[in-house]
Amino acid sequence: MNTDADFLRVAIALAGKHMEAGDGGPFGAVIVYEGQIVAEGWNQVTSALDPTAHAEIVAIRQAASMLGRFSLAGGTLYTSCEPCPMCLAAAYWARLDRIVYAATRGDAASIGFDDATLYAELALPIDQRQLPMQQALRDEALTVFQAWTRKEDRVAY
Repeated sequence: MNTDADFLRVAIALAGKHMEAGDGGPFGAVIVYEGQIVAEGWNQVTSALDPTAHAEIVAIRQAASMLGRFSLAGGTLYTSCEPCPMCLAAAYWARLDRIVYAATRGDAASIGFDDATLYAELALPIDQRQLPMQQALRDEALTVFQAWTRKEDRVAY
């Protein structure tokens, strides 16, 4: 097993198995380094009562823990569906080299998993988004940022 199709099939199988088990929605993911699966994830939103427990997030957390590092550079994320905005952002933050996916966001929308609102919201100015946001105490927060720049043992990421 070492082709994109092989790894995608593992992600799809995880999606089906854990969806049938009642763990959450029909989504699965694996992270691969040098031809080996180092992490598996499946949607656990409803079983873990965690709205962030998407398959990709679960796999990213597991890979970071297994590899003992926060940068997953060199790895590939295989996922049964095109990542939602949260999972896509997490893949960028994790520094994964690439993503290979099976179903599209349109396919997900057709069964009730529609992220179109999130994609649209991200493009809007903050004051035009549906979720109200308010800024306060910026100067106080900036003192912590300034302390970070002076911290000699900080770990950049």
